[in-house]
Amino acid sequence: MSNLQIATLGGGCFWCVEAVMQPLKGVERVVSGYTGGKVRNPSYREVCGGRTGHAEVVQVYFDPDVVSFRDLLYVFFATHDPTTLNRQGADTGTQYRSAIFYADEEQKRIAEEVIADLTQQQIFDSGIVTEVSPLGEFFEAEDYHQDYFRQNPAQPYCQAVIAPKVAKLRRHYLDRLKTETV
Repeated sequence: MSNLQIATLGGGCFWCVEAVMQPLKGVERVVSGYTGGKVRNPSYREVCGGRTGHAEVVQVYFDPDVVSFRDLLYVFFATHDPTTLNRQGADTGTQYRSAIFYADEEQKRIAEEVIADLTQQQIFDSGIVTEVSPLGEFFEAEDYHQDYFRQNPAQPYCQAVIAPKVAKLRRHYLDRLKTETV
């Protein structure tokens, strides 16, 4: 596990990003939490109130020999809308912003290259508004937010919002999924 790197990504509700990152080959662990704000140890209720400045994010622990940071970003961009400022579907507020919080200059460079590539390819109808910022302190979310989709697959939000993202992941990235999730 010492070879693992960490990607910190915000793409709306952290339950959604967690659910699309967990099944990828090379992803060892995904932790939901908060970063990018000004309050220490914020609660979910505080973050949802939109006054802490934090984004809901996941930290993806991955083996770069199996899946690259660049590949994680392409999956990330394919499974959320990076063109809506502070919004993903019905979830609105800065806590739901599209964001990449980079751990070092290499991650920053790769994030900027991927955004430039997607922009040049005109993948999206509107411009990408994904924030690329240095990673500050990360605060792990409450236990009931961890592994949320797997723990609550019948919950209406999971069925209406998360399940379609996971289905899209399976359609477009089947070859990159762990065999137990296929």
